[in-house]
Amino acid sequence: MTQRQTGRRATWIWYPGDFEIRLHEKTSTKRRARGVPYPAFWRLDRHYSNIKFRYTYELPSEERIEIAAEGVFSLYLDGKDNERCDASVVTLPAGRHEISVSVFNDVEAPALFIEGPNIRTDADWEATSYQHDWVPAGCWTFDLPSDPPSAFRLAVTPQAPVSEEAVHDHPLLDFGRETFGYLRFHHLEGAGRVRIYYGESRAEALSPDACYSLDRFEAGAAARQAEDGIYTLADAKAFRYAWIHADPGVRWDRVSMLYEYVPATNRGAFACSDPKLGEIYETSLYTLHLNTREFFLDGIKRDRWVWSGDAYQAFLMNYYSFFDLDVTRRTLIALRGKDPLVMHFNTILDYSLYWFVSLYDYYLYTGDVAFVRQYYDRAVSLMDFCLAQRNAEGLIEGRPQDWVFIDWADLENDGAVSTIQIIAARSLEAMSAFAAAMEDEVASAAYGALAEDIKERTLRLFWDDEAGGLLHRRVNGVTQPALTKHASMFAMGFGYLNPDRQARVIRDVMLGSGVPRIRTPYMRFHELAALCESGQHERVLEEVRAYWGGMLDLGATTFWEAFDPTLADGAHYDMYGIPFGKSLCHAWGAGPIYLFGKYFLGVRPLSPGCASFVVEPHLGGLDWMKGAVPLSGGEVEVDMDASRIRVRATGGQGVLRYGLDGETIELAIPSDGSWIEAGLR
Repeated sequence: MTQRQTGRRATWIWYPGDFEIRLHEKTSTKRRARGVPYPAFWRLDRHYSNIKFRYTYELPSEERIEIAAEGVFSLYLDGKDNERCDASVVTLPAGRHEISVSVFNDVEAPALFIEGPNIRTDADWEATSYQHDWVPAGCWTFDLPSDPPSAFRLAVTPQAPVSEEAVHDHPLLDFGRETFGYLRFHHLEGAGRVRIYYGESRAEALSPDACYSLDRFEAGAAARQAEDGIYTLADAKAFRYAWIHADPGVRWDRVSMLYEYVPATNRGAFACSDPKLGEIYETSLYTLHLNTREFFLDGIKRDRWVWSGDAYQAFLMNYYSFFDLDVTRRTLIALRGKDPLVMHFNTILDYSLYWFVSLYDYYLYTGDVAFVRQYYDRAVSLMDFCLAQRNAEGLIEGRPQDWVFIDWADLENDGAVSTIQIIAARSLEAMSAFAAAMEDEVASAAYGALAEDIKERTLRLFWDDEAGGLLHRRVNGVTQPALTKHASMFAMGFGYLNPDRQARVIRDVMLGSGVPRIRTPYMRFHELAALCESGQHERVLEEVRAYWGGMLDLGATTFWEAFDPTLADGAHYDMYGIPFGKSLCHAWGAGPIYLFGKYFLGVRPLSPGCASFVVEPHLGGLDWMKGAVPLSGGEVEVDMDASRIRVRATGGQGVLRYGLDGETIELAIPSDGSWIEAGLR
């Protein structure tokens, strides 16, 4: 490297992935159940504790630099190991030289910050973990020596409850809707115990013996810790209601909270002639935003973990709303972790496979080939790990220690499960695309051939012509007779079925009365997407109104982990044998964001980075709709009613596609932001 342009800011650097992996470790151990720690039940990878950074510069004159490190460090030039320096201020000699800096930290990820007139740490530096692996250093937005990566925190803002009432002489606070943050006591006084019972629902907060989250503290000690007269509890919680029990003599002026969040801006929009759908869209956005945190979490009360299957859907929703790529990259990195692999992501076989599809979607929506390149080797080793589980028929099976999840349903998942094979084929297609982006045509062809092989075997061995779909599993070379929607709808969504089979799946499986219903938003996401792919837009809107609208009718302010409309009101909250175990704010409940953006506004990428895209809007029986979808380098706006479509876009080469008088019409969309209009009559 040579002297850089002036004006570029220094930033903290680290071994790539280690900041995210350390943050994931901390996040995965925050969960508490009734005040008791409940860490994730899978291996949590750690950062490398011993890192060396290097950079080659060329200066016309000597330069003074300032150095900060997370850990102990030593700097030396040109490989002169016996001339190390650990001073915080160093003068570099003129000419061409290589800087080497070793940093050791066994608590936080080793990180380095150097700032001078020309020499500054940034992505141009390299790092090694001493495994013959010089790679570009990781960095982000930490551009002050006083703001190291280990100090990363989410943003906070004060919020007040919307109401307070006395229940059995104890105040019950209602913050109006689901939220997340730290409760605060203003001017706390006296001595005695304070107990707080939190609830996503009123019923939960009023159940001291059964609520999932609670806090306890001594008022006297807390008052002494108060800053500016405010005592803030140390742990953030998810809640709408808080029921506060205090011993006599404990007093406070008022209680508020610090809402904790990622300051993401919604770049998408959706409005239509049906106000209920508009409310569903806004509630979906809020649900997703609450779960968009250090990473895309599953739920903010329980589990507050990074689950790959949940994240796969959150990524897609994000591309049609916030388009927050920082959280996306952090989540992809944290999920992948480090080698060697001994267990699938979250212990779940299908969740390892979802990672490939998620990474491909990231590449498709952003075009960020540099990120793919950085993690390509880890993609290769993960695929090797998955392919090692093929049986004698070439199908992937779960091992005794694996959890084959698929869905929260009564499914037997031993043997070779058809849904696993479909997602594996898609994962191999993703690997073929990654290898091609790495200009490794041999590997690309090999992955592509494997994808075709698994796809062909799956369609041949699992398709049942009488049932009209893919049967669920195959044990010891015999396909079992159970029929579910899962494999068929994934195969249809990935384009693996010919028109005749797709029609059979829609009629006999997706709309058939004899196939078990899907009851979780997790799989309804895929079910409704598959129905949209087959042109069932009006039916999908009916399902959205009934399912997500049903939660709103019960008072939901965010969407739930699961919903069964046949249950009585008081029976909606239990799950896993826990009275209030169900998450009432779950990321996978926000699926309408994706459905409305991709299948009704009709915007989808055709090439990486949305360099080319199609807009194929569908009213689905609505009188009108309008909205916006973010692109990597711009946005698309759609405005449609029964008589015409108007579209404009900035960035990329777009095509408007629509039907008129039995024909498919395609019109080029100008990339300069000017409107194009097409009549439908």
